[in-house]
Amino acid sequence: MSSLDALKIKLFCDAADSIEMVKMAHSPVIKGFTTNPSLMRKAGVASYEEFARKTLAAIPDRPISFEVFADDFDEMEQQARKIASWGPNANVKIPITNTTREFTGPLIHRLSASGIVVNVTAMMTLDQVCRVADALDPGTPAIISVFAGRIADTGVDPMPVMAEAVDVLRPLTKAELLWASPRELLNILQADAIGCHIITATPDVLGKLKLLGKNLDEYSLETVVQFYQDAKSAGYHIS
Repeated sequence: MSSLDALKIKLFCDAADSIEMVKMAHSPVIKGFTTNPSLMRKAGVASYEEFARKTLAAIPDRPISFEVFADDFDEMEQQARKIASWGPNANVKIPITNTTREFTGPLIHRLSASGIVVNVTAMMTLDQVCRVADALDPGTPAIISVFAGRIADTGVDPMPVMAEAVDVLRPLTKAELLWASPRELLNILQADAIGCHIITATPDVLGKLKLLGKNLDEYSLETVVQFYQDAKSAGYHIS
């Protein structure tokens, strides 16, 4: 079984709780952070800019991706450039399309050509990866976030898509493929095996890293003990 030290992939934390993010930043295995408006809303973030600026200042040594939320391309670009100005570790998440299916490629190209590190997000097809690869400036670092977990939610195996995406992006030496929305620890090993550069996971998934390489006989016994103790604590009986 794999160990944490054997992983080549970079582990990012996907969250919007500033306290939790700072806590995760104490771990040297966490190489960066991602968030999105849905996570921020769920976490009760009231001020987008205040949250972003405080988080960037609290974790200055690792990249943090913040997403634009406009739907008009001009406004999207204004938001992107403002987010990028908040700190040298601020990456800008740009959705693959707006809500009317318009491809954001021209905007991605302008931002990338101006030196802004974009994280192109909400991607689920190889065609999208190819189109984004064509839009990126090869001299500027970039992240391409493919939502492998959501692909799997539809009953489709994401592994072939992700493996081909690695090949598509190979000529772009400064672009990194990110496996987004993992559902379980196994996804980290799968992403690492096919050469993904980054995987971003929620704290609950990252919390399972201590299970890597765990003896399955011991894990089996711990599970038996857990069920026994829970039944006993609940006072269950069969008459």
